[in-house]
Amino acid sequence: MRVIGLMSGTSYDAVDAAAADLSAEDGTLRLTPLGMVGEPYPDDVRAALAAALPPAATTMADVCRLDTRIGQSFARLAVRADRELCEGRAELVASHGQTVYHWTRDGRVEGTLQLGEPAWIAEGSGCPVVSGFRPRDVAAGGQGAPLVSLIDLMLLRGRPGVPAALNIGGIANLTVVPSGGDPVAFDTGPGNALIDAAVREVTGGRLAYDEDGALAAAGRVHHPLLERLLAEPYYRMPWPRTTGKELFHRDYLRTTVAGPAFAALPPEDLIATLTRLTATTIADALRPLGATEVFASGGGVRNPTLTAMLRAELGPAALRTSDELGLPAAAKEAYAFAVLGYLTLHGLPGNAPGCTGARGPRVLGSITPGRRPLRLPAAPSRAPHSLIVIP
Repeated sequence: MRVIGLMSGTSYDAVDAAAADLSAEDGTLRLTPLGMVGEPYPDDVRAALAAALPPAATTMADVCRLDTRIGQSFARLAVRADRELCEGRAELVASHGQTVYHWTRDGRVEGTLQLGEPAWIAEGSGCPVVSGFRPRDVAAGGQGAPLVSLIDLMLLRGRPGVPAALNIGGIANLTVVPSGGDPVAFDTGPGNALIDAAVREVTGGRLAYDEDGALAAAGRVHHPLLERLLAEPYYRMPWPRTTGKELFHRDYLRTTVAGPAFAALPPEDLIATLTRLTATTIADALRPLGATEVFASGGGVRNPTLTAMLRAELGPAALRTSDELGLPAAAKEAYAFAVLGYLTLHGLPGNAPGCTGARGPRVLGSITPGRRPLRLPAAPSRAPHSLIVIP
């Protein structure tokens, strides 16, 4: 089955599409990557999204407009991916949507909201669309994240030592497979979120991110500020735990660096310190789990200053990329949601309860029919336990 996975992460700068040919047999899911395409959000959509995200106030009219415009952006890319990657023969689209809010209270997730109306995707592509993956896990008592942990487990099982998967988007998350123990997955804290916010702040919006880690490389870590940042209670919460830009946003950054002690801090030192914060909190999360190899993906992998800091913090644990597992670092999450969409269409669970904290396995998401009558395929004789990527 040819499936297109659509993803826009917590950096909310672009939509990515990855296409895959998927088939299941004897408990193994086989994935043949067909390629990836991406497009930035239109400037007005990105500006409206940034203006509506916490801690900003918004209206239901704003939410309606964003839901539509984001859905239309996803639809355009789905049509392009079908044409360029699937020869017009895509059979399913799986859309993560754009997370705009993750409602947590006292360490428990009460709700989660992803925008990007799937009807636009179904109308444009003609394919059935699976969307709204996270709420079912939340309804079952889970964190709704990280959902890619199921795919990580399928990829990492059987590897020697204690393998881990790490995604560094706006928020960083990991999955660890201890030898002989239960898997663990959670959000470690900010990935690029605070770095990006600081870059926009110090450049007056001229730059959106620290390209090639150049600003951080030119600065020095300010250790008193780093210690203040590390005092954030989130880092000491037990797992499973999840977070987002409802915590780590521009105003959080402004409040944290306020005061005379940091007022004269050079911009490069601020960026270097925030980059070290990301590396430190990831390594601090991995260290007690005994990870021996870490396969990284996401936009943070393109920041050599961040990866160098992370490599130094990890010590003996080898830092690699998901490319070594067959999934390009830039497209891994889009491929993961293609897999989750495939599982949903076949009536199979898409969460890993031990990782998200849900009460049990659940079939995730909702299905929006395409142009043809919806006919669900027969489920495999047993749910896939492993994932093989075929070059």
